[in-house]
Parts: sequence; structure tokens; C-alpha cells
Amino acid sequence: MLNEQEIAHRLAALEGWARQDNAIVKTYHFANYHETLAFVNALAWIAHRSDHHPDLEVGYNRCRVAFTTHSAGGLTDKDFANAARIDALFFTP
Repeated sequence: MLNEQEIAHRLAALEGWARQDNAIVKTYHFANYHETLAFVNALAWIAHRSDHHPDLEVGYNRCRVAFTTHSAGGLTDKDFANAARIDALFFTP
């Protein structure tokens, strides 16, 4: 589990993510349901491959993602690594 200083440092490196209790959260917005579900499917693949699964709240044009490491009782490197991977889905050269 990361300490408060490590959490603050890693959170500062992620755009749009915020701390909420023992989790980091971000809401992604999309033009429509199709884009939202495409994002959710890509996110599911990343989570499956890393064996670290976020809590999701999915709506028509948005998806709220929350990462925490339940087994550790708080935030770990896995949470921040997957948050960065999810953000990379939006990278355009």
C-alpha cells in the first residue's frame, strides 16, 4: 500500500483523476452510448490482462472509473498503473 506522499505524487501525474476515500476516480465523457461501450470493452481488456479490475458506473455517454486495491485496503502501484493505461486509450499522436 502506498503512503500519503506517494499517493499525492502519483495522483499529480494523472490528469483528471481525484482521490475519493481509498480510491482514485475519474469520469470519462463520450458522444454516445456506442463510444461509451467501446471504451468499457477496451477498459475491460486492460483490467483482465493486468488482473486488476475497477468499479465502473456506466451511463449513456459517460463512464465513472474507480480504482482501489481491495486486498491491500487502499491504493497501490496497480491502481495508478491501470489508471495511466486507461488514460492512454485517448492518446492521439
